[in-house]
Amino acid sequence: YLDCKNEGLTKLEASPVIAERLNIGRILKRASKNFDGGYAMAGLLGHGDSFVVRDPNGIRPAYYYQDDEIVVVASERPVIQTVFNVAFEDVKELEAGDAIIVKKNGNVIFENIRECVDKKACSFERIYFSRGSDAEIYQERKLLGKYVFPSVLKEIENDIHNSVFSFIPNTAETSFYGMAEAAQKFLDEQKVKDIIAQKDTLDEKGLNEILAEKVRTEKIAIKDVKLRTFITEDSSRDEMVAHVYDITYGVVKPTDNLVIIDDSIVRGTTLKQSIIKILDRLHPKKIVVVSSAPQIRYPDCYGIDMSTLEGFIAFKAALELLKETNQYQIVEDVYKKCKAQQGLKDTEVVNYVKEIYNPFTDEQISDKMAEMLTSKDVKAKVKIIFQKVEDLHKACPKNLGDWYFTGNYPTPGGNRVVNTAFINFYEGNGARAY
Repeated sequence: YLDCKNEGLTKLEASPVIAERLNIGRILKRASKNFDGGYAMAGLLGHGDSFVVRDPNGIRPAYYYQDDEIVVVASERPVIQTVFNVAFEDVKELEAGDAIIVKKNGNVIFENIRECVDKKACSFERIYFSRGSDAEIYQERKLLGKYVFPSVLKEIENDIHNSVFSFIPNTAETSFYGMAEAAQKFLDEQKVKDIIAQKDTLDEKGLNEILAEKVRTEKIAIKDVKLRTFITEDSSRDEMVAHVYDITYGVVKPTDNLVIIDDSIVRGTTLKQSIIKILDRLHPKKIVVVSSAPQIRYPDCYGIDMSTLEGFIAFKAALELLKETNQYQIVEDVYKKCKAQQGLKDTEVVNYVKEIYNPFTDEQISDKMAEMLTSKDVKAKVKIIFQKVEDLHKACPKNLGDWYFTGNYPTPGGNRVVNTAFINFYEGNGARAY
């Protein structure tokens, strides 16, 4: 305005000139220089300019489609493909730290607002939140099932014949397909070995018997699609989970292992209050609950609302193990370290909560979780298996953000949040960490 005034323009004359000259990229750079966190932020200015800007770590997803008539941005690719009937390759990902700016006159500008130093796109979007109809996400979720299968095979002692494979609906269905395909591949390899071993004595009947064997996959758990326990508020979840699932009777024998995969295990409420109890009614020999995600150990503060530590079953299991091994002093030590950091800048804060988990292996924590989530009236042996973090990265190579599993937060504010969450737990005030 001052420039226009110096040029002799009146206020009325200056308005359209300001609209034309307004540098949205410069505004975004100045406004966001101290931002910390994950965001895909959209804005519309009154005169007609608009923008979407993505955080420099690419934590939150953003996809766009552009042609001569429209520019559309959404958090998921399939919704754009469906609404506008465009191909997969027509929908692009907005790069981390970039903005797409649409001027009033229709010009579209792509501009880097914050430099992307280390892209850590949220992996939980791929595991659970985003639509599985995305071509990439569908394949990634199948790989999650495939990569966790070797651990399952070890647990059932290679006994495919006496194992039933299923999933906890609805988001785990795709990873179930990947696990089932891996099981079928293993079984096919076993068939080849059996045929070769018996080649001198094998008749047509014997060959048909070998070839007829298949992986036993069934729909065991049936979910009321109107109820989603992950996003239900804490006060309602315990009461609700007992009514979420029903089961299919008559397909599991007492000699069977029942292998059932879920996308993730966060609080364990659904498992303890509902899933394990109703699966036990089928009287399997063993229940193997498989998580396509690794153990969730730390709060998220970038868009998935997990603000407290004490709700995580992995955290509870670690505390129990510390008590049992006479190492609970570590809890007080971590508290003191967290308190000592409260006055520091975010960039100087360290995630000391990792020390709670350090004394134990992943399997020790998993076994303790299984023990804690199994009611005394459950007769089957229960085992919980989690995805390995390195296999998660193999399955989702473009989404390496794993802070809820590893505690490696992509921004300094994450370390402040996790320490605050631990302080709140230790002091018993129940407050949110952000």
